[in-house]
Amino acid sequence: MSPHDPELWAGFDEMTPEDITGPGWDEPVPLNPRGQLPAFPVDALPDWLAAMTAGVAEETQTPVDLAGCLALAVIGTAAGGRVTVNVRGQWSEPVNLYTAVALPPGNRKSAVFGLMTKPLLAAEKALIDLTAPQRAEAAASARIAKAAAERAEKMAANADADKLAGLTAQAISLAEAAERAVVPVEPQLVADDITAESLTSLLAQQDGRISILSPEGEIFEIIAGRYSGVPNMGIFLKGHAGDMARVNRQARDPQYIENPAITMGLAVQPDVLDSIGQIKGADGRGLLARFLYSKPQSLVGYRNLTPELLSPETAGTYAQKLGCLALTLAGWTETAELSLTPEADAVLLAYQRVTESRLRKDGSLAPIVNWASKRDGAVARIAGLLHLAAHPEDAWTRPIATETMAAATRLGDYFTAHALDVFNAMKADPAQEAAHTVLTHLSETRTATFTKRDLFRAMPRSEFPAMGDLDPALNLLEEHGWIRQQPPPPRTTRGGRPPSPRYETHPRLTPAA
Repeated sequence: MSPHDPELWAGFDEMTPEDITGPGWDEPVPLNPRGQLPAFPVDALPDWLAAMTAGVAEETQTPVDLAGCLALAVIGTAAGGRVTVNVRGQWSEPVNLYTAVALPPGNRKSAVFGLMTKPLLAAEKALIDLTAPQRAEAAASARIAKAAAERAEKMAANADADKLAGLTAQAISLAEAAERAVVPVEPQLVADDITAESLTSLLAQQDGRISILSPEGEIFEIIAGRYSGVPNMGIFLKGHAGDMARVNRQARDPQYIENPAITMGLAVQPDVLDSIGQIKGADGRGLLARFLYSKPQSLVGYRNLTPELLSPETAGTYAQKLGCLALTLAGWTETAELSLTPEADAVLLAYQRVTESRLRKDGSLAPIVNWASKRDGAVARIAGLLHLAAHPEDAWTRPIATETMAAATRLGDYFTAHALDVFNAMKADPAQEAAHTVLTHLSETRTATFTKRDLFRAMPRSEFPAMGDLDPALNLLEEHGWIRQQPPPPRTTRGGRPPSPRYETHPRLTPAA
């Protein structure tokens, strides 16, 4: 239990001050308190998507936030950059999203990804099978064109002078035709561990659309420069905004990706999410502002060991509707533009006014101004995804309704609360983070007294490599009234190592059962 969980404080309102604090204790001061973050509003999703999200979360005993954020990402993958939302004629938003959910190891992230992405992989295989004849024909035509060009070149090289000009012109024409012959690659909807350069090439091959869905956060290491040694985020910026990208290859003409659309659905460890702010240029260039963040509470230690299994009917409906959407839009070469009903536009406009007022210097969104400046656009994208999910057969023939936009604003509020927490953690003093770790340990173990040496033995070496690394955390906890050091025992004349400092903890950390 975290020291900031409401359960820890329940029941204290009926106690006397001495009952609460114990003799000689003052009320402790919260450590840069992290309020209870809202849970993912599953009911904001269309029924079939909400049922799958809730069912997966129940079967895997994971926070519903993980399946919920992934639900948005898989709809974005199915949309494949072929749908945009037009807002009042002022601007247009593609419906691809970047989502990142922070959960510690042991939270069955891979199981959730497997269940939520299975229909996409099935659709990908179906596309490969459907396009196999076309690819085979194109490959045969390319081989024939190349062989004809080679024969023509040999004939021209051995031609008599009176025939040389004609055969040369024919050889050149056939060589140009062979060079223009393109063999389509196998369709691909989802990628995983991929460099920025390979991602750009893949986008060019896949008509400007690809999705990265991964239960690990390796993509952040790649962006930070795992392979190149320097941050490489250009294609990730363009792939979110839809800005034109260019691919240069040796011996080939440059390729232009008019409207690249990258979708990302990631699960990362919390320390990865807290550290990505250190990627050089990530904040200034707007990469961090493009992600929708989620930091749910882990259920490890509180899981139901006999959960209700995912209904075959729920999984079947999910697979059918998601697969249908993915296969329908995969063949599109033009982009469909979604409009808003007047009532839906009024809902979005009211939301924009709230955002604008909170961006002022004294506003609640001022600390995350870069992220919040993209909040309204994110809500428009989410509305487009919810609309596609609500009408997977013909969403492009009707405008986005009021209730869909209202649901999107609820999700916008959810992501805003989590973004405030994430960016606060990115900028936090390391001593604050260390103190949170120690305080959580003391609370969960209901420790009444401890020595510094015993605490060091209980803490992870990855966070506290040496005993001295505890000092900033202990000092901060003592300043805030959560612990206090006991007077050292009298020294003996025998010498030897001095005893380890002993502390006692605030009674709030050891409530009566």
